[in-house]
Amino acid sequence: MIRAFRRDRPSMTLSEIARAADMNRAAARRLLITLVREGYAETDGKYFRLRPRILELGFSALSSLSFAEIAEPVMDDLSASVEETVLAAVLDGEWCVYVARASSQRVVSVDLDVGSRLPAFAMSTGRVLLAALSDEELDRWLRDFRPIKYTDRTITSKSKLRADVLRVREAGWSIVDEEYEIGFRSLSVPIRDQGGTVVAALNICCPSARVSVERMREEFLPEALAAAEEIQRSLPEAYARRAPELRGRVRG
Repeated sequence: MIRAFRRDRPSMTLSEIARAADMNRAAARRLLITLVREGYAETDGKYFRLRPRILELGFSALSSLSFAEIAEPVMDDLSASVEETVLAAVLDGEWCVYVARASSQRVVSVDLDVGSRLPAFAMSTGRVLLAALSDEELDRWLRDFRPIKYTDRTITSKSKLRADVLRVREAGWSIVDEEYEIGFRSLSVPIRDQGGTVVAALNICCPSARVSVERMREEFLPEALAAAEEIQRSLPEAYARRAPELRGRVRG
C-alpha cells in the first residue's frame, strides 16, 4: 500500500488507495489508520498522503518524494537570500547534469534549466563532484578527458585541473571564474547524504559584473554551506542507495 503512493499521485482517497494497492476498502482503511496513528501518514478526512517519517520504513517509500522536492525549498530560500540563481547538479561521465533549480527575481539571470548538461571540467559543480571521486576514479576520468578552451580563463591542462580538483577536495568548495562563459562566475559546495557520500553539488551562479569573487567567498559561501547541510539533514540514510540519476557515474 505504501508503494501505491507515487510522485504523480502523492495524495489519494481511501477508494483510490485500495484500488491502487489491489486490496479491499476495509483492509486499506485498517492499514491507513495505523499509518496515521504512528505518524507515517496524514489525512484531511478525505485524502491521505505519506509524511516524511515514512522514510524510516525504507527507501522504497520515497517514490512520491524526489530529490528536487527535498532540495528545492532550501534552494528557494538560498536564492531569495543571495538574489541569484541556485542550482543542483550531479556528475554523469564528462558532464554535469542539472537536476534542480531555484531562480531569483533578477532581470539578468542564468539561463540553465533542469536537465541541462555542461562540461564538468569547466564548472564549479564539476570540480566539486570530481573532488568527491577517489584518486583512482579521478585519474581514470582525467585519462579520457578532452579539454576545450571555452574562454581565455579555461583550465585545459590535465595537471592543473587535477591540482585544482585536489584543492577543492581539501577546501570543500569551488569558485570557477569565467572559464565556461565570459561574464559569469559560480560557487559550488557538495551536498552529502547521511553517510557523508557526495550525491550532488549545490551551485550559486551569477553575472560577474554584479558579484565579485570576494563577495562570493565572504558572503555566499557560508550561506551555501549552511543550505547544503540543511539539505543533507533532510535526506534519508537510504539515499546512498538511490537510483543512478542521483549518483555520479564514472566511465570505466
